[in-house]
Amino acid sequence: MAMARAIPDLRVRPARLDDRPYVLAAARRLADFEPPGWRTREELIEGESRTLRAFFQAPPEGSALFVAQAGNAPPVGFVFLETLHDYFTRQEHGHIGILAVASEGEGRGVGGALLRTAEDWARARGFRRLTLAVFEGNRHARAVYEHLGYAPEVLRYVKTLEPS
Repeated sequence: MAMARAIPDLRVRPARLDDRPYVLAAARRLADFEPPGWRTREELIEGESRTLRAFFQAPPEGSALFVAQAGNAPPVGFVFLETLHDYFTRQEHGHIGILAVASEGEGRGVGGALLRTAEDWARARGFRRLTLAVFEGNRHARAVYEHLGYAPEVLRYVKTLEPS
């Protein structure tokens, strides 16, 4: 199997208001895996879209949104970043809230470019850590993150309760 070629002239830039339609449409990619049985794809997409709509309306303090694009071609991915506080130490850290890569950008360096931008953003703010959350069943994304040096920290367990 031939390896996909990197996208020439790929750059990552801060999102603009005119990126809103692309970003909201690309959020559908965030459910391209089998979610846990108690979550629907529509629920995942709406949750991520709600966060993105809010960003374009009024970016929260300590957040940023970057878009990956080559020249004048349509964007091929984005990353939404936010500032969180560590549960144990209460120290601020960077958090990758949402990362999406278009299908035509998969395996072509887009995810890596977006993650490097996220790391640069976090370093520029003096953060010592950058975190992200990924669904257990999203094995492709987990493999990419682990390949780039991210390691799992905690596992969240869920039990669906029936009404009494």
